[in-house]
Amino acid sequence: MKIFWGLIGILILALSAFFILKNNTIEVSNLDTEILEIEQNITYLPREDGDMPDQKKITNPPQEIRAVYITNWVAATPSLFNKILEKIEDTDINALIIDVKDYSGFVGYNTDNELVKKYKANERRIKHLNKMIAELHERGLYVISRITVFQDPRLALARPDLAVLDSKGNVWQDRHKLAWVSPASLEVWDYTISIAKELDARGVDEINFDYVRFPTDGVNVNNLVYKDFKENSSKREVIKEFFIYLRENLPNVTISADIFGQTVVSPDDMGIGQVIEDAYDSFDYISPMIYPSHFINGFIGFENPGAHPYEVVKYSVEEAVKRLELHERVLMQGTATTTPDLTLEQKARVSLKIRPWIQDFDLGANYTVEMVRDQIRAMEEAGGGNGYMIWNPSNKYRDGIFYR
Repeated sequence: MKIFWGLIGILILALSAFFILKNNTIEVSNLDTEILEIEQNITYLPREDGDMPDQKKITNPPQEIRAVYITNWVAATPSLFNKILEKIEDTDINALIIDVKDYSGFVGYNTDNELVKKYKANERRIKHLNKMIAELHERGLYVISRITVFQDPRLALARPDLAVLDSKGNVWQDRHKLAWVSPASLEVWDYTISIAKELDARGVDEINFDYVRFPTDGVNVNNLVYKDFKENSSKREVIKEFFIYLRENLPNVTISADIFGQTVVSPDDMGIGQVIEDAYDSFDYISPMIYPSHFINGFIGFENPGAHPYEVVKYSVEEAVKRLELHERVLMQGTATTTPDLTLEQKARVSLKIRPWIQDFDLGANYTVEMVRDQIRAMEEAGGGNGYMIWNPSNKYRDGIFYR
């Protein structure tokens, strides 16, 4: 008799959640479970944390990306996030670049990454990443996730053996009191890639890597100690190897890199390891941070370059195009001195890889709507063909900078 009632109990439980196969569609019904319909007519259960299932990439991504930067704090605050979404609605903006791991080192969404959890580097600011991606895709917006790489106080705290050290063996901090991890460490590279792979699986359209360089500011910056940095190596070689390693381990992922604006005109790596040609070889898009306020006094004859956004951006993008067209000739033919001019297709390849950051914040001058738009005009006239990304650290973008 006990066996009989046991079987009845099992049957009742089974009936509370049943599968119906109908018209090649699998439906899952459960009185206590929300039903989520997604692609391919298959119903999936939500994640345990209440988020939607992993998303697909946006259909028909725009060829020219025009993006604004969003912190994960703003993305996690509906009143602020919705205000930005309303501001860019029916404008030329078709993408958002959102922090997922910022200067704090915290991974700011509902991550499943075990290493992140082990290092106590998870701070769930964006409660439901997949839901956010789905909503942005529904609006037709291309979603870029931004990862701050070697500036990482959380990883340095959890793994001081990976941290950048001063000459006395102490964890070094930059002028913002933020610790860094060694750009030469394979463990740091793999940690970064593990985050990128999860983001790709969750449905973001592109992953952007920032702070992919050696530190530049702080006490005794020239006497720092980097784990796994070989004496016979150079900073440029380290960063170039990291770029190659990213590409090899993310072969089918759309990736971009942020580089110093002045790398487009510098003949060397500026002491930080970044050379624009090295980034060109490994990334789908390269994003020089051409903020006019960040160029040295006297740049192209201007005592205050920040007050001349059109001229600074136009010159910088033109120089980037020249350098990369020359580099493309080397890639195609093996020498830069004997090859004919590039074909239109080859020139387009160069142009479509350049997507600069431009400035919408007051530094070097009090910026106006016209000064922001001047940067966009300059970039387009100079041949930068893959759009732009607008930076304002507080996400308080000026009314009128977006074209309607």
